[in-house]
Amino acid sequence: MLTILATIFVFGIIVFIHEFGHFITAKASGMRVDEFAIGFGPALVKKQKGETLYSIRAIPLGGYNKIAGMMPDEELDDRSFLNKPVWKRFIVIFAGAFFNFLLAIVIFFGVFVTYGQQTPSTEPVIGRIVNDSPAVAAHLEMNDRITTINGKAVKEWSDITTLLKGTENTVVTMMVERQGELKEVSIIPTAASNGRAIIGINPQINSTPYSIGDAATLSVTATLAILKEMVNTLWLMITGQMAAQVSGPIGVAQAAGEMAQFGFVYLLNFTAILSLNLGVINLLPVPALDGGHLILLIIEGITRRRMPPKALQYIQMTGVILLIALFIYATTHDISRL
Repeated sequence: MLTILATIFVFGIIVFIHEFGHFITAKASGMRVDEFAIGFGPALVKKQKGETLYSIRAIPLGGYNKIAGMMPDEELDDRSFLNKPVWKRFIVIFAGAFFNFLLAIVIFFGVFVTYGQQTPSTEPVIGRIVNDSPAVAAHLEMNDRITTINGKAVKEWSDITTLLKGTENTVVTMMVERQGELKEVSIIPTAASNGRAIIGINPQINSTPYSIGDAATLSVTATLAILKEMVNTLWLMITGQMAAQVSGPIGVAQAAGEMAQFGFVYLLNFTAILSLNLGVINLLPVPALDGGHLILLIIEGITRRRMPPKALQYIQMTGVILLIALFIYATTHDISRL
């Protein structure tokens, strides 16, 4: 249930903001928006307000704006998308990704102001405990201080990793201090994907508060740093210098559920990063994505000619096929990982 709620929360926010970017700039440009929808499939809630139908649909994995006159075969008037100047259409298409970038800045700002800078404590005191982990089975609790592992003293958090090395699937004896009393605990570490022995505990987190000014600056610099890293990673994957790493809706939902277990601040940070990722992906020059549409608008602006409807149809069909293939590949990859 937590995974489902976290997935709806994450997708709902980033899709709403993306579509709202298209919506608000279309309205500001004098275009008519016939429908603003969050999700796909059957409508759960519908409300007509003025000329626009607002709806929430059953599948919360996307959304759309139905802007009048986006296709040449539609009946066009002065408020149709295709009858607006190229620069206005460019702004409307680009606004979806731009609002995703703004969302990340706002989330990071809120996190920095509310939680400050979070750094792991070096003290060997348990903070968060992973669900269904050896620590849960051994009845370890938050705020337990680990004093020894197999009779060897633990003075700081890094000692735990060192002393657990090579103990996976074997019984380990720990002494923990709980509310001033020492308790002996037996636990069986498991092996992580990197082969390291783990018991499912995390250190406590220390928070350093930021002023509003510092939080504003850091939210922008953090967003730019993550965007730079995303673009660089994407380039390495495209050029074959790095193995492609993709996740579909299943992988994203699983990650959202894990972040929600860690705490709301982790889910917020995950939402910000996923929003940046959506913005970057949408700006790729692929037909059927916003980036592909922007390329066509740039060509139209330079040549002063609109793409012939037949050619546009073939380009869009190619883009849709590519996206469906990528979706199938990503979903298959998610299922194999599960």
